[in-house]
Amino acid sequence: MGSPELLLDSSIRLWVVLPIVCITFLNRLSSARFTPPAAGGERPELEPLSDSQVLIRSRILRENGKYIPRQSFLMRKFYFNDQETGFFKKTKRKVIQRNPMTDPTMMTDMMKGNLTNVLPMILIGGWINWAFSGFLTTKVPFPLTLRFKPMLQRGIELESLDASWVSSASWYFLNVFGLRSMYTLLLGQDNAADQSRIMQDQMTGAALSVPPDTNKAFKAEWEAMEISEHHWALEAIEEDLIAQDLELAGAQ
Repeated sequence: MGSPELLLDSSIRLWVVLPIVCITFLNRLSSARFTPPAAGGERPELEPLSDSQVLIRSRILRENGKYIPRQSFLMRKFYFNDQETGFFKKTKRKVIQRNPMTDPTMMTDMMKGNLTNVLPMILIGGWINWAFSGFLTTKVPFPLTLRFKPMLQRGIELESLDASWVSSASWYFLNVFGLRSMYTLLLGQDNAADQSRIMQDQMTGAALSVPPDTNKAFKAEWEAMEISEHHWALEAIEEDLIAQDLELAGAQ
């Protein structure tokens, strides 16, 4: 005989579920409105950003050069790889290695970003875990395995409880990362309230593909471009289009 179905008091929706949603939403909204931008939002220097774009252009030329005429491909290859005037040959950059563990500026910027974005979330999460401890807020509308219990039932230690139930503490963290559409609707795209984007920017350096050693990156790209050859992929495109038109006409 299976265990009886667990029913939640309707007052939980009014006194637990909705307050957690409102607290989470208003906290991130106020943080986006009144907190100054962290160091992660600083504008990058123009030269490293320009170098990274040149590397991207060269890689795109190697990958998609077959779709442009041979003369156009060779002109672009000459610009990058000529022995005397090629960009990768004549351009030399002064490499300055910035180590987060030894650079006090980067360490300070990282600490500011963590204090501004992560610390309020942890403090409010701890307060919610204390104020609403022991409450079940909702149930996931599909069955889950026992592996999900530590994630969805934080603060409740019941082995017999179905893994689909969500505790108050877990409900808070689901709201932290689940209200992105509301933030985008009110604040616009790439807003400061998007916690997942903030964490991603901190981990990836605002998604800028700036190589640590530009000279080595230029040398590697020069070697890759040097061995690349042009193979015209659209040589028989007119015949292929005519054949397709005839096939379509015959099918009709």
